[in-house]
Amino acid sequence: MARKLPLASPHRQAGVMTLRSLLLLFTGGLLLLILAASVSVSFEHFRDYVADQMEGHASDAATAAGLSLSNAIDGRDPVASASLIDAVFDSGRYLSVAYIGTDGEEIAARSAPRDLDGVPGWFVSYARLPLPVGEANVVRGWSQLGKVQVVSHPGRAYHDLWQITLGLVGGTLLLGGLGLALLYIILRRTLRPLGEMEKQAEALGRRDFRHRVKISSTRELNRVRDAMNLMADDLGQLFEGQAKLIQHLRKINNEDPLTGLASRSAFDQRVRVEVESEERGAAPGIMMLLQLAGFADYNQRFGREEADRLLFSVANRIRQFVNRHSGAFAGRRNGAEFAIYLPGASRADAEVWGTDLVEQLDADYADQAMPLETAVHAGIAQAGDATSVAELLSAADGALRQAQASGDSACHAADPGQENHHSSDAWRDVISRAVRRGQVHLWEQPLYGPRNKEPLCYQVMSRIRDESGWVRAGIFVPMAERLGLIADIDRVMIGQALEQLVHYPDRTLAVSLGSASVADSDFRKQLEITLQEAGDVRRRIWIGISEQTIHHHRRDVGLLAKRLRRMGVPVIVDHFGVGGVPFSYLRNLPFQALRIDHSYVHRVDSHEENRFYIESVTGIAHSRGVKVFATGVETAAEWQTLCTLGLDGAMGYHLGRPFPVENARGD
Repeated sequence: MARKLPLASPHRQAGVMTLRSLLLLFTGGLLLLILAASVSVSFEHFRDYVADQMEGHASDAATAAGLSLSNAIDGRDPVASASLIDAVFDSGRYLSVAYIGTDGEEIAARSAPRDLDGVPGWFVSYARLPLPVGEANVVRGWSQLGKVQVVSHPGRAYHDLWQITLGLVGGTLLLGGLGLALLYIILRRTLRPLGEMEKQAEALGRRDFRHRVKISSTRELNRVRDAMNLMADDLGQLFEGQAKLIQHLRKINNEDPLTGLASRSAFDQRVRVEVESEERGAAPGIMMLLQLAGFADYNQRFGREEADRLLFSVANRIRQFVNRHSGAFAGRRNGAEFAIYLPGASRADAEVWGTDLVEQLDADYADQAMPLETAVHAGIAQAGDATSVAELLSAADGALRQAQASGDSACHAADPGQENHHSSDAWRDVISRAVRRGQVHLWEQPLYGPRNKEPLCYQVMSRIRDESGWVRAGIFVPMAERLGLIADIDRVMIGQALEQLVHYPDRTLAVSLGSASVADSDFRKQLEITLQEAGDVRRRIWIGISEQTIHHHRRDVGLLAKRLRRMGVPVIVDHFGVGGVPFSYLRNLPFQALRIDHSYVHRVDSHEENRFYIESVTGIAHSRGVKVFATGVETAAEWQTLCTLGLDGAMGYHLGRPFPVENARGD
């Protein structure tokens, strides 16, 4: 089964203590230890002081009672002695006061219970104050009558020691809390740049070089901050330089320097993939050749600069035409001759579109060339089964010559032979009916890594049924885009793909969205709701967005890509290399992968410029943490070449053919 592709974004380490927490814990612990030691020393000091007070209290009371019994009162009189003992006991807090004769018998004694109200028992056990006994002899003349023993009551001592301890602990906690709070504020203020530098480091790990740290702190941290900012600037400039270089090389090799349309070689390469590639399956398409009549006279009369300006305006008009037809592309053949390829178009529709384009170009040309006589001619030929590029161009050129023979501006179509394709109205009925009846079926094609025996993921593609059987996406999807029906098909594909992921928990699928779907705010909201309801399953579905869609709907793509990223849904750039978009979007938009267009893969083993382009793009993408895949691999030589260029994976008929999802193993 397929393995889930890891996301490129870095993750914060879990369970690791921050520097601020470590400093706060260490310094705070040291502070509390010092305060605790201070409390302990103070407690022992006060404990000894209270014990000394108890001893002095008992000794003084015993001495006073002994003197009274020896001098003021006859210690031999039990009644008088008892009265004195009662007076002494009642005059202070004593645990016991006793007058003991020489024979060891108590003559008079008083005692009180050991009442320690308000002092916890655990504190009494911990403090364990001594109970010193104060003694004094009772004499009469030279005769000893006995002795007085006094024991101070510890209740007051324990109470005083308890209050002192509470004060010490409370003061310690207050000072400790204030110290920790002050320490936290100081550390937070001092180490604020570290938090920003951590975010900057994470951004650099994602190859996002825009984050800057502006907070000032200590001299050392300020130096680290400046070094990090400088490094981010240097890396950003390095990436921009690489991207601009590769973009410039791509333009040199694939774009006409005057008009910005595809060069002749680049156009022929893309047409060859559309027409001759086994994977495309000879899908229907229209080749249109356009030529400005009398351009040489215009150039001679108005000069080269005006001629170049005319060609540029014609190219803009053609570019607008191409943008209105999904999947279409155009190029400049030579001089004032242009070519347009319309995949999935029928001959009837192409004649209408071609005639309208010729009229627009003729009006522009006539206005600028006045008073010269001008004309615009177009020839149309339809690709069919077993049609080669040379045959298609020859047929279109023949139709162009017939249009030129008419003299005036005209669009002429080559002999269609057997017409097997629907018109726009027929396609609308076929596609709408398939959506309503649930006849949109999913097919999957595996994508393999260079060293993987099991697919990394499966590309999901749609097929519908009509009277002739299965109709591939390459045939009806361009028409669905033109007719505004692609969003309905994409909804069906997303829903069925999520169902597949529920049944196959180890599988990863990739679904490509149409340009109109991405630009539709209602579709984006519904897609977000659908993916939210899917739960964790959504993390195993890749959403593909073509580079041309990025070019024409940058804001909508940005909104969708950021929402998908927050939900953990990876986004892949489809048809990379043919959208004419600067590489800067790889830095500004959260994409996890890109897929090189098949026009760069076709015969890449013998195409040095394309090999260099793919290798350069792969290096830049990997430096950004973006994976690079390719599509359209049809030969072992192409696959081997891509493996040496460092790609992360590819798909194509050589690696695996599409199969219906009902046959999940692709047998």
